[in-house]
Amino acid sequence: MSLLVASNVVAGYGAQDEILKGVDLVVAEDEVVCIIGPNGAGKSTLLKAIAGLLRPKLGSVTLGGRPIAGLPAREISRLGLAYVPQEFNVFPTLSVRENLEIGGYIDRKAAARRIEGVLARFPVLAGKQRHAARTLSGGERQMLAVAMALMVEPTLLLLDEPSAGLSPLAAERLFDAIVEIHKAGIAIAIVEQNANEALAISDRAYLLVDGKNSRTGAAKALAADPQIRRLFLGA
Repeated sequence: MSLLVASNVVAGYGAQDEILKGVDLVVAEDEVVCIIGPNGAGKSTLLKAIAGLLRPKLGSVTLGGRPIAGLPAREISRLGLAYVPQEFNVFPTLSVRENLEIGGYIDRKAAARRIEGVLARFPVLAGKQRHAARTLSGGERQMLAVAMALMVEPTLLLLDEPSAGLSPLAAERLFDAIVEIHKAGIAIAIVEQNANEALAISDRAYLLVDGKNSRTGAAKALAADPQIRRLFLGA
């Protein structure tokens, strides 16, 4: 069953600016879907339009059958969608625990229980919950950003370039955590420049080029396609 359906989405950052030129995206309840493509293709813009940080000019977006295009980001979050941006995704001067408390602001009564749940999922954070977020390594900060998103107990998690700037080992650990989150029943849509790793953990994939859908299909099929390997996978 389709959890997220974005259809013919047109969006940009100014009156005459169209980054997305009619993009479609579907994520089923049991899927990990990755979105790959060259820089400037509109991948991050698509996630922002879905999450309510950017109002689509045209098109529709539904979550669980409910229209969400144009709703405030807070309301979309209440409906079960969590978005992790690439940058500025934690509060560096606040402690790990304080960051998690902020992540759970939409349901403060359940925050304490949820904090214990996400700390159990990320033991490295549990041992540093009183540390300021700025003292964490890059990989730990990304795990904290994901943990904050999990505080709303989402049905769908949107991840924008989660491995950007991480060491190979930190990126590997983060991708392992993403796989475990999916196994817990959370659908995931991930934008990633590390296309090889993203395709390896995904069920389906979308290739965006110049703000439009170029290819879509099973992740394994796209990963094996010679043209895609040559252009986007460094093979």
